[in-house]
Amino acid sequence: MNDWHSRLKIDPIPALLASNSQAICYYSRRDLLNEPSGEIQTLWQLPGVLKILKKQLPDGSWTRSGENKHPAINIHLIETFRHFRFLVEQYGITRDHPQGEKAAEYLFSCQTEEGDFRGILANQYATYYTGAIKALLIQAGYGEDPRIEKAFRWLLSMRQDDLGWSIPLITHKLDRETQYHLTTEYTEPVQPDRSKPFCNNGTGMILRAFAVHERYRQSEAAITAANLLKSRFFQENAYTSYRDASYWVRFEYPFWWNNLVSALDSMSRIGLPRDDAQIQQALQWLVDHQQVDGLWNVTYAKVRVKENVKTREMRYWITLAICRIFRRFYG
Repeated sequence: MNDWHSRLKIDPIPALLASNSQAICYYSRRDLLNEPSGEIQTLWQLPGVLKILKKQLPDGSWTRSGENKHPAINIHLIETFRHFRFLVEQYGITRDHPQGEKAAEYLFSCQTEEGDFRGILANQYATYYTGAIKALLIQAGYGEDPRIEKAFRWLLSMRQDDLGWSIPLITHKLDRETQYHLTTEYTEPVQPDRSKPFCNNGTGMILRAFAVHERYRQSEAAITAANLLKSRFFQENAYTSYRDASYWVRFEYPFWWNNLVSALDSMSRIGLPRDDAQIQQALQWLVDHQQVDGLWNVTYAKVRVKENVKTREMRYWITLAICRIFRRFYG
C-alpha cells in the first residue's frame, strides 16, 4: 500500500473505480494507481464533452439565454469560463482539440493590453478571474504562450503590500449604488488600495495559475502567496465578499471559488512541505471528515445541499481531487 493511502481512514480507490464516470475511472487509474489508462483523447468523445461542445458558438464562446441587461458585462466570457472548466479539468481538453483551441482563443480575445482578462466585472479589474482563466489555459497547453507571460506580469504588478492579492474594488469602501454602477457600466478601472490585506478568495483563485505552471510554481511570489493563504485556513475573509469561514469547507469540482481542497491542490503542486503545521491541520481535517463510503461530501457548512445526480457525482470528483493532494504530499 502506498504511503498516502495509509493516511486515510478508508481507501477511496474502490469507490472511485466503481463510479459510473469513465473520466473518474480514467484519472483514478492514471493519477492514483499509475496504471496505463490510454490516451486522454479517449475522454474527448464522451457524451459530457459532446453536450458542452454542441452549444459552442462559431467564435469559440458560449452564451446563455435571456436578455443581457448590462452590455458592459461580457456574458460570453463568463459562460466560456464556466464551460471551459469542465472541458479542461474533467475531460483533459487541450489546444490539440479544434474546439478547445477555439475556446482558448476566445478567452485570449478578452485579454487587455495591460494583460488581464476583462469583462466579467464590466471594465473593472477582476484579478481573481484572470488567475482562474489563466490556470485553465495553462492546463490546456498554453503555458509558454507570450500572452500567458503577459498575464503573469500583470498579476505580479497587482499584488497588495503584503504580497497577496485582493480584488481592487473591494479594497475600497464603496456604497452599493457606486459598486453597482462600476460593475455594470463602462467606467475606468479602480486601482486597488494596496495597503489593505490580501483576500482569501482572490489569492486562492490566482494561486492556481502559478501552481499549474512549470516555472512560476517555483517562484518566490507563488511560495509567498501560498504561505499567506494557508495562514488563513478556516478563518474569515478580510472582506465582506465570501467572508464566512464556512466557505473553506464548501467544495466543488471543477474548481471555482477558493476553498480548502482547491487551496491544498495548489500548495501540493507548489511543493509546500507536508510537515508544515498549517498543512498538517488541513490534511488532518480532511482525514477526519472522510465518510464511511470512502468519499467526501460536497459541503460541511450548515447549508442545505440538494441531493441529486449532480451532487452525487460531484462527491467523486472532490474525492479524486483530495486523493491527488495526498498523493502529491505523501506518494
